[in-house]
Amino acid sequence: MTTFRIREAAELLGVSDDTVRRWAEAGRLPTITEGGRLAIEGAELARFATELAASAERSAIRPMASESARNRLVGLVTRVVRDTVMAQVEMQAGPFRIVSLMSREAADELGLQPGTLAVASVKATNVVVEVPAGA
Repeated sequence: MTTFRIREAAELLGVSDDTVRRWAEAGRLPTITEGGRLAIEGAELARFATELAASAERSAIRPMASESARNRLVGLVTRVVRDTVMAQVEMQAGPFRIVSLMSREAADELGLQPGTLAVASVKATNVVVEVPAGA
């Protein structure tokens, strides 16, 4: 199971470390102890990211200073639905829900499951999901 430290969870949720700690202390975000440090299981973080994105608690989206034709959105896989040929992969990248259709083989090779850290590379109408090295 993938786990994330408080700092990593805060980056993925788009909030401060202190905010994540407060949510954990209040029981809103379950934690585990890993190597003497607090951590959050990937599937729990994915569930919470989805809940947070649906609520009014998220930060307002800031205006863009500049844009590019290619965008890379780091997020957490929140759902994977596989059939015999295709897979539907849902991600939560901050307040953004991203859905990608890919071959089941690709989803299996990437090891995609709820809680997996992934990057959605967006160009035109195609979304390519990647897993960063060491994740």
